[in-house]
Amino acid sequence: MADSRDPLSKLNADVVLRYLRVFETQDIDELAALVAEDVLVHGAGQHVRGRRYPEGSILTPGLSNCRVQVNDLFAAEDRVTAAFTLTYTHDRTGRDLTMTGIKCYRLQEGRIVEFWGETDLYGLLRQAGLVPERIPPL
Repeated sequence: MADSRDPLSKLNADVVLRYLRVFETQDIDELAALVAEDVLVHGAGQHVRGRRYPEGSILTPGLSNCRVQVNDLFAAEDRVTAAFTLTYTHDRTGRDLTMTGIKCYRLQEGRIVEFWGETDLYGLLRQAGLVPERIPPL
């Protein structure tokens, strides 16, 4: 966690923790308060701009009851890095599916303006039975 002697780092760590909690609450108004409308998002081979991208991740069809576990968090000035585990309920089967990820956020004036990172989407799809356990060699 951020060193409490550094007020900017602590403030930014709190913003990222609130952002991650939006995955649980699905409070899009809270998302708008925490993430810039023109946020830059880097990941999954894409570089895109706009709050609609994280909003789409929060409102993923077929997955509900998200629980967020923050495994590690580091904040230094305008940067915050979080390692996390998301656990969803798969609506079709009622089973729990987990997805891990690491994201690095850049904040400005108390809002997320850019982030980079990856999540284990393949692992989530494998748990849901949508991709094979192993990819066969070519």
